[in-house]
Amino acid sequence: MSFGEHVIHLNDGREMPLLGLGVYKATDDGELKQAISDAVSSGYRLIDTASFYKNEEGVGKGIQALDTPREDLFITTKIWNTAQRIGDIEDSFNRSLERLGLDYVDLYLIHWPVPGCFGNTWKVMEKLRTDGKVKSIGVSNFSIADLELLKTVSDVVPAVNQVEFHPLFNHPELKTYCEEKGIVLQAYAPLARGAYMNSPLMIEIGKNHQKTPAQVGLRWLVQQGIGVIPKSVHKERLEENSQIFDFVLSEEEMAAITAMDVQQRVAGVPEDMAPYIL
Repeated sequence: MSFGEHVIHLNDGREMPLLGLGVYKATDDGELKQAISDAVSSGYRLIDTASFYKNEEGVGKGIQALDTPREDLFITTKIWNTAQRIGDIEDSFNRSLERLGLDYVDLYLIHWPVPGCFGNTWKVMEKLRTDGKVKSIGVSNFSIADLELLKTVSDVVPAVNQVEFHPLFNHPELKTYCEEKGIVLQAYAPLARGAYMNSPLMIEIGKNHQKTPAQVGLRWLVQQGIGVIPKSVHKERLEENSQIFDFVLSEEEMAAITAMDVQQRVAGVPEDMAPYIL
């Protein structure tokens, strides 16, 4: 297993790359295959998908086309809300595994904390880990209340909590809680879909380091020990997003970026989850 030097240590003893490739809304097999190839050539080792994205098969084809050994890749997928509600956890996972064409995934996440269901989902995921089909298990979009509820049904602490996190949408209390519990935060939509690219502050800080606002935003996250999975299928953007480990933001710059928070969510919340998500 060699994910390079830019990794974060999980509470189960494994390592996870700080930088990953998000593939949400990328459904063309050829485009996916090229993006995965370009990403791995640029140093990415983590690829993040989900059953809901309807592209696990394409991601699998992209993985099979690589020369990189399987053990040097970190593949994440997620279980969707419908499968949780009907208790179709193990079969749903096995279908994901089949579509990906893999013997195991590195990280399996509960995509959303479906009320009354995620405790049972978690128990089945523990079994999948014991069986060796999953190396690490975690959650996504979980609040402190959700994580506390999970504690009442299991002693197994999630390795990862993947949430929307960027300069315009911070989670200071959740970050502190996860740090105290040994849960790694991983940020999706870390570039806020371009919402802070024209920020005078981000442009100015970027000039200080000969970096783009996007690179500054990603650096702000990884410098806090938060993983990032920016989404792109464009080679030049993939390369740009990977060049975030050769500079350091000052304490003043970090604080100024943190102060940009306006609780601006850019990613959608599924209709069936909207009543439960703050």
